[in-house]
Amino acid sequence: MALLTPLFAFLYHLPQVYKWLLKPYYVASLFMSIAFLLVRKTPGICEHLSTQREDGNPCDFDWREVEILMFLSAIVMMKNRRAITVEQHVGNIILFCKVANVILFFRLDIRMGLLYLTLCIVFLMTCKPPLYMGPEYIKYFSDKTIDEELERDGRVTWIVEFFANWSPECQSFASVYADLSLKYNCAGLKFGKVDIGRYSEVSKKYKVSTSPLSKQLPSLVLFQGGKEVMRRPQVDKKGRAVSWSFTEENIIREFNLNELYQKSKKLNKTKGEKNEKMSESQFPPVPEEEEPEAETQEIDNESKKDK
Repeated sequence: MALLTPLFAFLYHLPQVYKWLLKPYYVASLFMSIAFLLVRKTPGICEHLSTQREDGNPCDFDWREVEILMFLSAIVMMKNRRAITVEQHVGNIILFCKVANVILFFRLDIRMGLLYLTLCIVFLMTCKPPLYMGPEYIKYFSDKTIDEELERDGRVTWIVEFFANWSPECQSFASVYADLSLKYNCAGLKFGKVDIGRYSEVSKKYKVSTSPLSKQLPSLVLFQGGKEVMRRPQVDKKGRAVSWSFTEENIIREFNLNELYQKSKKLNKTKGEKNEKMSESQFPPVPEEEEPEAETQEIDNESKKDK
């Protein structure tokens, strides 16, 4: 059962996985992930490689290479237990495949190891994973607009994500946060985002560290009446984030989104009633015109009396 569950999940998201894998970033990452396999198995290249196999076959893995691959595959499985989205699953597999390739290439030949490591560094500096571009009801703040928006209407509750574009965790969480905004956004409950990697003053004011060691990215903060009510993940005395999983279920439960949404719907109704009253006061009812038939009957009666 433990093996069938991730298999069914993968098959369910297979069309979406195909779309990701066809993007240039993932195509290049896929080739880099299987680089050692291609070198070891390609005829004309593998014959010139060294091997520790007893049969002397250089075109097959030796026992040490199999051991390294099995060890790193176990790490990937443990790491993916905490993954939230399919993007995180795929990202973890690609990351540890590259780590395995570095170790295997250095073990095979130090020159090939240095070449592959250089390619990985260049790829990391020049290529970024594609950002989420799907539908969402999210307002993006700057350092000049965030305070004004949070304090504009005290009845509105804001959930704000503090993120940085360079953070893999923020990139993976983007689709989850967008789905929540589509389900719960209304006049009294709104969703916002601010890039603290770009606006450092916002990071300092709201005490969200951008250091990778602090593990505070992403951070979700709930504001009511312009004031912070709660945040996840929580931060300990040393400034490090307490471990917390950014799943949709955890966010709904911790932030009481269902209850907040029901209260916010009442705010929608009151706003609608006020708008109706305003429209009635601005445009008074037009008096009804008398029917022309009644007027003609009165004229006929008067003429009969005169006669």
